[in-house]
Amino acid sequence: MSSFIDLGVPTELAEVLAGLGISSPFPIQAATLPDSLAGRDVLGRGRTGSGKTYAFVLPVVARLAASRTPRRPGRPRALILAPTRELATQIDATLAPLAAAMGLRTLTVFGGVGPNPQIKGLKAGVDVVVACPGRLADHLQSGHASLDAVEITVLDEADHMADLGFLPVVRRLMDATPRDGQRMLFSATLDGGVDVLVQRFMRKPVTHHVDAAAEAPVEMAHHVLHVQHDDRFPVLVDLVAAPGRTVVFTRTKRRAKTLTRQLVAAGVPAVELHGNLAQNARNRNLSAFSDGSAQTLVATDIAARGIHVDDVALVIHADPPVEHKAYLHRSGRTARAGAQGTVVTLMTDDQQGDVRDLTRKAGIKPTTTKARPGHPLLAQLAPGERSFTPPPAVSAEPAASSGEARPGRPRRGRGASRPAGGGHDQSAPKGGGRAQSEVPAQGSRSQGSRSQGSRSQAARGAQSGTRSGQPARAQGGQPRSRRGGGSTPVHTSQSGGAAAFSAGTRVGGRRSR
Repeated sequence: MSSFIDLGVPTELAEVLAGLGISSPFPIQAATLPDSLAGRDVLGRGRTGSGKTYAFVLPVVARLAASRTPRRPGRPRALILAPTRELATQIDATLAPLAAAMGLRTLTVFGGVGPNPQIKGLKAGVDVVVACPGRLADHLQSGHASLDAVEITVLDEADHMADLGFLPVVRRLMDATPRDGQRMLFSATLDGGVDVLVQRFMRKPVTHHVDAAAEAPVEMAHHVLHVQHDDRFPVLVDLVAAPGRTVVFTRTKRRAKTLTRQLVAAGVPAVELHGNLAQNARNRNLSAFSDGSAQTLVATDIAARGIHVDDVALVIHADPPVEHKAYLHRSGRTARAGAQGTVVTLMTDDQQGDVRDLTRKAGIKPTTTKARPGHPLLAQLAPGERSFTPPPAVSAEPAASSGEARPGRPRRGRGASRPAGGGHDQSAPKGGGRAQSEVPAQGSRSQGSRSQGSRSQAARGAQSGTRSGQPARAQGGQPRSRRGGGSTPVHTSQSGGAAAFSAGTRVGGRRSR
């Protein structure tokens, strides 16, 4: 197998990678680096978790360092476009140690936060801007930035940008870059709107496909649990109360918020991630999930791309998605970078036909089991002793006017939680990856013990349990250590529970992020 140096990566950058524990390139990196380092336009297709981030940040840093063009105020030398704020933040975390080793300066640009620090950073001069399209377009329009000095442009998750309706603004941004600059486009699929960008902006691109577009990793085990409406929530709680990180996907923002409250009320520390949260809350919740202070993340499809957290052993589709591509991207939060993982879809009677079509189009053959709370399969899918934490008391104080929870005080009417930390995989190196605006988690966990034999009762609302001495959730058959320490204060709703969750949404309904 080739090393990074064999592929043309400068020694200084290879040493940074080695310091992060990265010694061997992934297939997408081995395929694209010789061309991208040579300055050619590159089209790279690889499924989520395949290592695309290093495939483009390495040539960006190497080529900018070699060109030695001086920084100029408001005129970045390279542009990396990403569809979501979280992905932009994690790309910058991957990029930062490499850029620092070569004396380059980076900046993230996205909405949901104040523009002034970004304007100040642009004015000071920057080599690489990692941006979401909308906010960058605002800076161009207001005269705070120009793209006429961009030597390299990268589009990451291009198909997702097309799905989100960003193509018009992406075209305007790329039109503002020099025509003779290098362009790289990375995506899980290269069809539809992505092809429009390829035809318009890329010059004789070298295309590299490292997997089938609709193919799930072989390390991923797929299960469908056929449950009754009233059993959906107890079964879900049974799974997420096991040790280890779990991502739970819902179809709507309201469902994500409601389900997070219900899980916390049932004794499972959980945080939410969806488009209704302010950016600081999104950062804090993602940090809580990354550092282990909350090991369950309840999210809409906003988290289906670009959320890179180590050791997510289980993904649960609480609401099956409409499209098979969404299923594959959601599921891709586990079994990343060659690790093993499990994907569980909760299916009720009225969803059987839709789930059958979904899995067929996704190219998978899941194991389908009729399950109720306490079914032996649940312990196999999520190994380890179940544990529960008493939910925090709800503060009677009104919410802070800024829209964010006050430190140590849960916020009224919100499921947003608090946190601290950063998660890492090969796409988010250990030198970075920590979300912005971190606030340390407050307090400590109060825990007692509960046996697996009483899972059904616990799933229906038990408030206490133990984590001490429990085995970690297995990944690839090997025990994993549980990470994290302090509690995660969240505003909780004591009403709803299984009845509210079982109301559900039918596959094919309207999506909301």
